[in-house]
Amino acid sequence: MPSRAVVSARQELLAYDCDGLTLARHQPRLVVLPETTDQVAAVVRLCHQQGVPFVARGSGTGLSGGAVAETEALVIVTSRMRQVLALDLVNRRITVQPGVINSWVTRAVAGDGFYYAPDPSSQVACSIGGNVAENSGGVHCLKYGVTSNHVLELEVVLPDGSVTILGSALDETPELDLRGAFIGSEGTLGIATAITLRLLRAPQSVAVLLADFTGMEAAGEAVRRVTAAGMLPAGMEMMDRLTIEAVNDYFGVDEYPRDAAALLLIELDGQEREVAAAVELATQLCHEAGARTVRQATDEQERALLWKGRKSAISALGRRFPSYYLQDGVVPRSALPRVLAAIEALSASHGLPVANVFHAGDGNLHPLILYSSQEPGIQERVQALGAAILRLCVDAGGSITGEHGVGADKRCYLDWMYGPDDLATMKLVRLAFDPHGLANPGKIFPTPRSCGESARRRSADEALAHLPVF
Repeated sequence: MPSRAVVSARQELLAYDCDGLTLARHQPRLVVLPETTDQVAAVVRLCHQQGVPFVARGSGTGLSGGAVAETEALVIVTSRMRQVLALDLVNRRITVQPGVINSWVTRAVAGDGFYYAPDPSSQVACSIGGNVAENSGGVHCLKYGVTSNHVLELEVVLPDGSVTILGSALDETPELDLRGAFIGSEGTLGIATAITLRLLRAPQSVAVLLADFTGMEAAGEAVRRVTAAGMLPAGMEMMDRLTIEAVNDYFGVDEYPRDAAALLLIELDGQEREVAAAVELATQLCHEAGARTVRQATDEQERALLWKGRKSAISALGRRFPSYYLQDGVVPRSALPRVLAAIEALSASHGLPVANVFHAGDGNLHPLILYSSQEPGIQERVQALGAAILRLCVDAGGSITGEHGVGADKRCYLDWMYGPDDLATMKLVRLAFDPHGLANPGKIFPTPRSCGESARRRSADEALAHLPVF
């Protein structure tokens, strides 16, 4: 590997001391930036031989601390692996290296009438490799699914440095779905070096509705009514007043009604007559739920303008507030109104503002806790509020994460959802790929060191010790 691919200078290593979660920082001692599968395999093989832990990192836009070396470990960054390796439009497939940026995939095939569906808000910066590691979603995951629904095949460097293929170019195969096990494993099972993605045909017609409400509860009711009517929008996103104000200030123009307490963006796509009927019904349902106005955009430029605010919401809030802590809980759609009200109450009781911007269609909340890092003791208060919100989501029948992963940030909450036997089984899968525990050590699972001792965690470790590794 050339010397330019090795980063060891302290000031340059600062770029790798955190990912999108800036609450905790850990500067690595060494970073390498390979450009080929062979280089990745050679580095990982050397780590295996020397017993050196390693952490895979893409563009560093993750939001759970998963790409950070908390302990002594080599950071392997795939951001220079940015080639499109193969394009097969006849079979609607494209194969890319992990460092290819999400939005580049659609850009590469849009002229031929295709696109790549998963579209995280950070799609202009996040990489396909990182999307695979976190099983990322995005605005269109409501109708089209998350990353795992669009990955056909993976070339993977395993933790011993060997290279293997998971999945195949076919939609369905009879063998064990190790591809599915790898996607969302957050770098604990190896490093993907080539990824074959499914492409979709661009729809004939697309319309976006912007409905504004005087309360979040009314907006939540509109979500319930639309989904209860049997409609499946391509995307359904919600923003609260704090977010609306920040976005309008960010762009210097009131693109969204500034006095609205909540906004609902609904995208409908399909055949032209199908979309026209869906627009009429969704508009009616929003008004019945209490919408003041419903604006319709069918022109591509106008649609992009409406979505631009949603895609820029986190950046807009970041400009307005010194620091933020973004959480990622999931609740059933039917629980949205009461959960949003409970989050508002938690915000008041903890004395910290919370902005809500989220995937309303599938109940994937993204509450942003806003604060100033200069305030004494603020980190503990922020984390306590974040934990309370996640506890609320679990108690409502939801999850601690929808698309941001567990990483380091939420590992202490994993046993809220899973019992000792469940955790032990998950750890066995990890051991089957990485018996020495070198790949992204300390992430996902609660440990006494990171989370404190507990009877349940001890039980999980004891159960694991008595089970065979396959």
